[in-house]
Amino acid sequence: MFNSMDAHTTHLVWNEEARQKVFTCPIFSIWESTCRSPDQQLRLFTVLDAPDWAIVVPVLTTPRGKAFVMVRQWRHGAKELSLEFPGGVFEKGEDPQTAAARELREETAYDAGTIRSLGVYSPNPAIMANRVHFFIAEDLKPLKQQDLDEDEYVEVTLVPIQEVFQNMGKPPYIHALMGAALSLLNNVDTLRDP
Repeated sequence: MFNSMDAHTTHLVWNEEARQKVFTCPIFSIWESTCRSPDQQLRLFTVLDAPDWAIVVPVLTTPRGKAFVMVRQWRHGAKELSLEFPGGVFEKGEDPQTAAARELREETAYDAGTIRSLGVYSPNPAIMANRVHFFIAEDLKPLKQQDLDEDEYVEVTLVPIQEVFQNMGKPPYIHALMGAALSLLNNVDTLRDP
């Protein structure tokens, strides 16, 4: 687990003394965490615990230049369509790269010749215990069809890279983690057209 503490920050650390699960559903659990503050006060916090996620940035070279392979799908929280990179939760025991490759195949019907890590973030460290792992996928090969979950209705679309960078944060590019993915792409040389 990532730890950013050093001798100069130990005075900021809270220590968990007890934890109790208060709710569980198929995609996350909610815990009450009793923690002792740096000045020894006990406080109760709510923590959402979920499996780690993988988000894949698939890059396809087309006759018109490079494009991202993206998926359009309904997002129940926002109650609107979102255009985003494929991704999803890890299956039990799955390593990050395997999860990323599987999500790419299932949602887009593309297999990656190369897939490499871009970085790992905490999606919301104030209340969430999981991590989101970002990958770039290149040398894409088309498969015959998607392999979607029973509640997934996903449309695959190719979007020119520059269009995504210019429009992130405006509908339908509403998913904040897509912005995080783009920030990790700044140093990726293979995204530039020759």
